[in-house]
Amino acid sequence: MFEQVALTGSTNADLLARVAAGAPEGLWLRADQQGGGRGRMGRDWVSPLGNLYASTIAKLSPSDPSPSTLAFVAGLAAFDTIKLVAPDVAIQLKWPNDVLSENGDKLCGILLERSGDAIIAGFGINLVSHPADIGRPVSDLRALGANPPEPQAVCEILADQFASWLQKWRQQPLANLLRAWEAAAHPKGTALRVSLPDGEQIDGLFAGLSDDGALSLRLADGAIRAIHAADIFLI
Repeated sequence: MFEQVALTGSTNADLLARVAAGAPEGLWLRADQQGGGRGRMGRDWVSPLGNLYASTIAKLSPSDPSPSTLAFVAGLAAFDTIKLVAPDVAIQLKWPNDVLSENGDKLCGILLERSGDAIIAGFGINLVSHPADIGRPVSDLRALGANPPEPQAVCEILADQFASWLQKWRQQPLANLLRAWEAAAHPKGTALRVSLPDGEQIDGLFAGLSDDGALSLRLADGAIRAIHAADIFLI
């Protein structure tokens, strides 16, 4: 089920309100523009016309895996969507669910928020434009040589991919999902800088995902540190 608005503050905020009123799993809301888009860590998400800004609802049940691992469902859905709409653009996943170009430019951001038994997954995909001078590398599909479809068409593809990965998340061992994520990510041994919520920064090498989806970081002394919450940067 798709709903579309020309302008809203935040598609995530709108669906959080609709969940409180009983909105079902599978509802998608897409906005042409957002006046108050949000990214991880409370950052603003710039939302000009032409890009994709959309959110959907997943309802949790007691038999589902850990809700935190829905981040990988969302990341894989976005990754596969971009591969379908821009097959000649080389992309990679970065923990937990950013989609980057092969050079490390951010193309897609995802924000998951919970309300009761509902998870709202919000997606921002830079189809035809990207912000400048924001302190981190960013790009869009058109700038990388692609000719992406209109946002609604991309949203419909994304909905199909999200539903497919959500079903796998529920029906298959979680390890299958994590190995699929690793296959789409930057390779093991990639140098990373980890910025922890308390401000501490750690450099190390990507060593894959742990069984619960934490990022495994190999430190200079060879020890492996599990990262459960952090900003991750390629270095």
